[in-house]
Amino acid sequence: MTLDDLAAYGANVQEGLGRCMNMEAFYLQLVETIKAEPNFDALAAAIDAGDLDAAFSASHALKGVLSNLSLTPLQKPMEELCELLRAHTDMDYAPLMAEITQQLERFRAL
Repeated sequence: MTLDDLAAYGANVQEGLGRCMNMEAFYLQLVETIKAEPNFDALAAAIDAGDLDAAFSASHALKGVLSNLSLTPLQKPMEELCELLRAHTDMDYAPLMAEITQQLERFRAL
């Protein structure tokens, strides 16, 4: 994965790099960890189980790391999901989860 790959994906690479003191290798190392981030599975399981508190916890953790790394295509739907879960909104979360899953698959393919 390269900075160009991330930029083509839609990440705000310059912002993410800035948060990593412009250390490209460090930034890419952190970005790579997202591919195996266990909170994605925890989020899906909690949503499936209807456990909005656990889903919020996982989404909040993911929102933070995605925001810090400026992985915008994943960050935006995660922020939306997190705020809905924070409010315990009674709704079908499947469309947002589908968007997150699609963006995660695109990201993992980089």
